[in-house]
Amino acid sequence: MIRVENLHKYYGAVRALDGLDMIVEPGVLYGFLGPNGAGKTTTLRILTGLARPTSGRASVAGVDLTTDGRRLARRIGYLPEAPAFYPWMTPREFLDYLGRLHGLSAAQRAARTRELLDLVHLAEVGGRRIGGFSRGMRQRLGLAAALIHDPDVLLLDEPVSALDPLGRKEMLETIEDLRGRCTVLMSSHILADVERVCNVVGIIHRGRMVLQARREELMERYAQPVFEVEAADPASAQRWADHLRGQPWVVAVSVEGTAARLTVRDPAAARREILASAVAQGIELRRYEEARPSLEDVFLQLTNREAT
Repeated sequence: MIRVENLHKYYGAVRALDGLDMIVEPGVLYGFLGPNGAGKTTTLRILTGLARPTSGRASVAGVDLTTDGRRLARRIGYLPEAPAFYPWMTPREFLDYLGRLHGLSAAQRAARTRELLDLVHLAEVGGRRIGGFSRGMRQRLGLAAALIHDPDVLLLDEPVSALDPLGRKEMLETIEDLRGRCTVLMSSHILADVERVCNVVGIIHRGRMVLQARREELMERYAQPVFEVEAADPASAQRWADHLRGQPWVVAVSVEGTAARLTVRDPAAARREILASAVAQGIELRRYEEARPSLEDVFLQLTNREAT
């Protein structure tokens, strides 16, 4: 549904995209993951026709963006990071207005507006002015606006990055409800959000695709075993972490307060040595847990490898 081949985008001496390749199959919820400045927004601007690549090719829903971008608006929906609205309008008026722009009949606009306001949980406030909406409500209305013409592909640029925890939860649940309705490309630098809703993940770093795979495959191939241990005080945790960094079975150690997080290459050795080393170092432990590796662990492993 989306194909990107050797895409480059330069802004003077800055290489925003440096040979990006990406394939998004129909019907998936694709997490486009990378740190700030990795090239996510630049890619989305090219895929929406708002920017042109310096070189390379890209197509969305069969539309070649380098030769025929005029048909693109009929096939895609786009939610920018900060959507804009006419504040004096109500959600019903705004969606009806967009439906007119897309050539929908009055009956189609009315039905689609009801359906979308239910989908994004704004039916009860459909008659209120948008100017009084919270950021989370605006994001959900922006999602409804992007879906008004029933697009084949939905492009979401950091849809939850500026939301509070409740707004993030509501927005992610709404995005998850779209699974199977259309192809969704969601860019984010929040790994937990991508891990929660996306079934395919692409990791971009410095304008290049580091890896793309189904989430389960990514975790199976790259997620290294992780142990979390909590000491009695921060000084003990740091002292013990410094000792563990020299062990051959340890890949990485991070410390936050009294908790140490160990990524290991040999989980059997870790199970034998962690408690024994704590006793030998005189460390009083409050918690010991073999944790499930997260997408964050995979992301840090791959981007650190790419940087070296």
